[in-house]
Amino acid sequence: MLSGPAPRSLCWEDVQPGQEWRTDEHAITAEEIAAFAALTRDHHPLHTEEAYARARGFGGVIAHGLFGLALMEGLKTELRLYETTSIASLGWDKVRFRCAILAGDRVHLRFRFLSARPSREAGRGVVMESLELINQHGEAVITAEHAALVLGRDARPA
Repeated sequence: MLSGPAPRSLCWEDVQPGQEWRTDEHAITAEEIAAFAALTRDHHPLHTEEAYARARGFGGVIAHGLFGLALMEGLKTELRLYETTSIASLGWDKVRFRCAILAGDRVHLRFRFLSARPSREAGRGVVMESLELINQHGEAVITAEHAALVLGRDARPA
C-alpha cells in the first residue's frame, strides 16, 4: 500500500517497516543503453545489435541488468528519503533480473521499507529496503533488497 508523499531526509528511527512508495515513470531509450555500454565497456551484442538481440528472442536491444540496478538507485534517490541523512550503501542482496528491459519500455520503482536497526556506531542505523523495478506491463523486471547506512536523530545535521 502506498504511503503518500515520500518524506525527506528520514533518520533511521523514522523508518516504519511496510511503508511503500512508487516513483515517477522513466522511459528507457536506446541512447541510454548505448551510453551505459560505452561507460562500462560492456558492448555485448545483446545491448548493441538489434538483429543479434532479436535472433536471441528479444524484441530489440536490451538494457544491461546493471543498467537497471543503477537506475533503481537513481529512481530511489529521486524520492529524497535520505536527502541529508544518507551515509553509505552497504550493499545489494537478492538481486534478480526477471525480465528483459528493452528500449522503449517505461519503468518505475516500487520501494518498501523492510526494517531498521541501530548500527554498532552511535548516531547511525541500518535500513533494509525492498525494491522492484516495474515495467509498463506491471511486470517486475528486477527485484532486490538494499541495505543503507543512515544517520540517527541525534546525529542529524542542523
